[in-house]
Amino acid sequence: MSSLDRKLDAALKSREQRLIRRRLPDPSADEGLVDFSTNDYLSLSLSALHPRLRGSRLLVNGHAHAALEARLARFFNAPAALLFNSGFDANVGFFSSVPQPGDALVFDEHIHASVHDGMRASRVITRVTFTHNSTVALRNVLSHLLHAHPGLRSGENSAFVAVEALYSMDGTLAPLVEIVEAVEELFPLGNGYVVVDEAHSTGVYGPQGRGLVAQLGLEDRVFARLHTFGKALAATGAVMLTTPLVRDYLLNYARSLIYTTSLGYANIIAADCSFDLLEDGTAEKLSAELLDLCAYFLETLRQSLHTHAIPNTLLSLAINLASPSAQPTPIIPIMTPHPRPLSTHLRARGLNARPITWPTVPKGADRVRVCLHAGNRREDVDRLVSGMVEWAQAWTANENSIVLQSKL
Repeated sequence: MSSLDRKLDAALKSREQRLIRRRLPDPSADEGLVDFSTNDYLSLSLSALHPRLRGSRLLVNGHAHAALEARLARFFNAPAALLFNSGFDANVGFFSSVPQPGDALVFDEHIHASVHDGMRASRVITRVTFTHNSTVALRNVLSHLLHAHPGLRSGENSAFVAVEALYSMDGTLAPLVEIVEAVEELFPLGNGYVVVDEAHSTGVYGPQGRGLVAQLGLEDRVFARLHTFGKALAATGAVMLTTPLVRDYLLNYARSLIYTTSLGYANIIAADCSFDLLEDGTAEKLSAELLDLCAYFLETLRQSLHTHAIPNTLLSLAINLASPSAQPTPIIPIMTPHPRPLSTHLRARGLNARPITWPTVPKGADRVRVCLHAGNRREDVDRLVSGMVEWAQAWTANENSIVLQSKL
């Protein structure tokens, strides 16, 4: 048993001895009982989709919730699964509770805000960032931590490395194989743990849409995976995939799970239906069409920007198409110092691509974020590219006119 497992197990045993250990109730335990427990104050659930499921999972644990968790553990080839109301709740719950005092949290500089919120609520003092997607920077950070903290070298303390599979603002895929190899090499005692947020890769990558971790065959080498239902799966909720011990610990210490009303039955049905489409191959077909459209958009825009001599300072692609490891993603940032005027121009032409500015992204990294979908057509993409070039040409002409007038 690792040092982390011993600490988690000891905390749970302590709660057991004090008779305060939390467990999910048997889904059948409350059947046939008069309800004096749930928060269904107006009894509206009696005429709704499912009888009383209004409360924390620790108070009301439905058959459907338990069945979906079992299904997801099997589908994702994971030891255990735990539902959360959202990916934000899952990240906050995990990072605020599982890392222990004396541990270290290491995270990609572009990690999601929910991870930051979880880390700030944790008992971990050592929190270090590394350059986005740089395995070299990650190795340097981990090596420095090992040198500075004897507990990490001895295995008494642990290092958690938090990354996303697909980054929501940059459209970049993490070099997961290299990251996992670096952690395994530098922490031979097994006290280095990789945690992967697959929110934006679920449904798009991997066999049957199981994500990038599954695509790369890393299921047994990643400590925890987060899959959300609110992106490609068009539903609500999330699941944290990890070990049974960590699942049990989260049930006892993850405040974002304990102190909130659980997902409604309609949400469970919606998620279940989405996983039906993943398992029957529908999602894989749609994913192939989507990634083909992504490649088409990138090439069409690149050629158009070159043909019309649009300056990079006004409009550019952040993605390095020459990289041999590059593969298309549905998130494509269009870098521009004028994201709001560009977005407004596109919207007037029936095209919705939203501006992203500070503080969501760093200052000077403003962009219009294009998210492609399997339901988009090549004709739609052509209109989008034409609209961007049209705006850039008009903006350049206006700027040139202003400069000319200033000289007169």
